[in-house]
Amino acid sequence: MSRTLPSPPPLTEDPPRGGSPLSNGLKQRHLSMIALGGVIGAGLFVGSGAGIAAAGPSIVLAYAASGLLVMFVMRMLGEMSAANPASGSFSVHADRAIGPWAGFTAGWMFWTLLVVGVAIEAIGAAHIMQGWFPGTPSWLWVLAFMALFCATNLGAVSHFGEFEFWFAALKIGAIALFLTLGALAILGVLPGSDSPGTAHLLHDGGFLPNGMDGLLVGLLASLAAYGGLETVTIAAAESEDPVRGVAKAVRTTMWRIGIVYVGSMLVIVALIPWDDKAVTDSGPYAAVLDRLGVPAGGQIMNVVVLIALLSAMNANIYGSSRMAYSLVSRGQGPKFLAKVSGGVPRRAVLASSAFGFFAVLLSYWYPTTVFAWLLNMVGGVVLVVWGFIAASQLLLRRRLEREAPEQLVVRMWGFPYLTWVTLAGVAGALVLMTLDTDTRVQVYFTGGLALALAVIGYVRGRTAAATTG
Repeated sequence: MSRTLPSPPPLTEDPPRGGSPLSNGLKQRHLSMIALGGVIGAGLFVGSGAGIAAAGPSIVLAYAASGLLVMFVMRMLGEMSAANPASGSFSVHADRAIGPWAGFTAGWMFWTLLVVGVAIEAIGAAHIMQGWFPGTPSWLWVLAFMALFCATNLGAVSHFGEFEFWFAALKIGAIALFLTLGALAILGVLPGSDSPGTAHLLHDGGFLPNGMDGLLVGLLASLAAYGGLETVTIAAAESEDPVRGVAKAVRTTMWRIGIVYVGSMLVIVALIPWDDKAVTDSGPYAAVLDRLGVPAGGQIMNVVVLIALLSAMNANIYGSSRMAYSLVSRGQGPKFLAKVSGGVPRRAVLASSAFGFFAVLLSYWYPTTVFAWLLNMVGGVVLVVWGFIAASQLLLRRRLEREAPEQLVVRMWGFPYLTWVTLAGVAGALVLMTLDTDTRVQVYFTGGLALALAVIGYVRGRTAAATTG
């Protein structure tokens, strides 16, 4: 016997409470560079060293496999965001597709990931500055960077866009130069270098020197490097043409991932032995530049890494403040954060920045307890968010086809089969994390955070329904 289903929630974002709407001060050039620069983070420049040390030359396969998963996720997110641009991005989509508890869980998990990320990036940037200015206290640099980017985000959104535009331009320029030098060296046409051929790819222990176990560790390491791509769909809601902007950004994801990530890994493992200690000690990019005889290669990469860290700080403060604003504007957080002035949710910016700075203090006060718990809690958040994105797209696609097919400007490939493949890939990655001793505890902490937020979101939803009913 059939039963009548409740009407689905509307496909437009709920109006904010306590303030004017957000501005649309981001230009198309800002959005394009945010999309490009979002691919290139400190995790790629530094964190990839651990993956190379574990997987050897097969790190190329690891990044290709995880990159394919990310492309599917971004395509699904692009489909939903082009149809319904919202400052809460996937949190809004999960809210409408699955229920308010899902939007609450995905949104606040991502907010936690971003503000803890701000702390990690601030500490990393301060460490680089201390190397250049010995004797200066780390807290001074952290305070300076936090104040700078908090102030940037308190101003018009175009200020954030300009910072990210130039940060992205510098990162893209650095990657382009690195890939060009690497390609010339592989071909043997770079002055002072001989072509290595396949020596490092096949003869330093083989393509899979540590077997499948090493490849799986490299796969997990590569997944962590892709975080940050989601920010462009959050920023799209404040752009001049959100639909066109997000559609263009998503459509170019494939070649960006292929060139920047997979191309970089191929250059690195082709030019230097995968087990060279410099890969983890100095970072793989600095190790290659030193091997090629580029003067001050290590310091050049320190500058690039610093830019990547500052860019991530800026983007994370922006993304966390907009996510918080979206959540509270939907009644899923403290109402006082929903106030908007001058098109900017300044209270949400201050709250996100303050928590990020507090997390820095926790890293000094309780590095092995409270801060370690925070790091573990956000260790698998990206995978959980990707799971919500895939599940939301699976449900919303049918609704869009039925109610507003003209809004399907971007379409997920091979729907629904590749959506199910993505969900299986996310589940598989979480299972792999439980098999690795270094990441198993992250799954447990992340799972605990997700469960706690889901319960809170469900109870809040039931309470709100009972009150309005």
